[in-house]
Amino acid sequence: MKARVQHLSLPPGRRIIAVSDIHGNLHYFRGLLDKLRFSREDVLLILGDMLEKGPESLATLRYIMALCRDYSVYPICGNCDTWLRICDSGSPRMLRVLREYINQKPQSTVAQMCREAEIEIGHQMDILAMKEDLRRRFNEEFSFLAGLPTIIETKHYTFVHGGLPEGELTELDAYECMKNDNFMNQGRRFDKWCIVGHWPVVLYGENITNANPIIDRNARIISIDGGCVLKDDGQLNGLIIPEDGSEDFTWEYYDHFPQRRVKTDQAGSESSCYIRWGDNLVEVLEPGPEFSLCRHLRTGYRLKILTKYLYGNGPICRCNDYTDYVLSLKAGDVVSVVESTSCGYLVKHRGVSGWYYGELLPL
Repeated sequence: MKARVQHLSLPPGRRIIAVSDIHGNLHYFRGLLDKLRFSREDVLLILGDMLEKGPESLATLRYIMALCRDYSVYPICGNCDTWLRICDSGSPRMLRVLREYINQKPQSTVAQMCREAEIEIGHQMDILAMKEDLRRRFNEEFSFLAGLPTIIETKHYTFVHGGLPEGELTELDAYECMKNDNFMNQGRRFDKWCIVGHWPVVLYGENITNANPIIDRNARIISIDGGCVLKDDGQLNGLIIPEDGSEDFTWEYYDHFPQRRVKTDQAGSESSCYIRWGDNLVEVLEPGPEFSLCRHLRTGYRLKILTKYLYGNGPICRCNDYTDYVLSLKAGDVVSVVESTSCGYLVKHRGVSGWYYGELLPL
């Protein structure tokens, strides 16, 4: 299917906000809008992956639909927003995929619809009858998703979920625009700003976990996915464009972690390791109840990892995104506490995750 392109004229003098990859986390989305003091004077673009993975996909979808009725809000389709379209497919393979997906993903949008419609979920469910029932009961939600564009193009900016392959916009494959992994490392450069989500920005880092938007002024690409839901320390980013045509980009982010104040200065680490999705095989050398000494298989780097972040059987296993980076902090700095342990705190400071080994004070 070819990409659907929406051409949009942005009103002059109004703030433009871009958000991506909410992933059914309505709490974060509402928290970010409150933090931004979002109003009818703003223009909000939602760059896809509104649904799936998080706990409130159906409620998030309905909230966005209501925003679109009352505010200047323009959503784009992401690869995680296409699952519902499978309900329109009658192929045997897609029916099997849909059945397994509902049974394996109890938080999925379709599973949430089934529960609201009081449809019993199980491997013996009548999938064809279920599809017809959902299509009838949730016609408004299906129609909204079916009408989403793949790309929104304005005079100065192009908004897309994953990225832009080579070619004319209207000739591009829609799914390749949605699921376009590692877009910023593809060597692309654009005449107008290309603003994307999809690939969590932390994956572009080397040894430091930074969830803030990346602005490449040479390539004119901005990547904004802060890892909301996908990462234990993830955040929901909002890119702020003061007005149409401006390049004075700033951002704000929201997460739910409690905030504390640093009591004493701390020097940052000279070396560190960031274990991330796609490169997270480790060998457990010394298991422990709270921390386990591990070796990162690819690099050979040794570090202590929170045992609860390890998963899999045997000494060779996988690890959630993790870092041993020690943050450089000054007394009085405000940090968000991700993990409290017997020997220190995994915290975030201005979007960067790392460890603090001093005392934290209430705000």
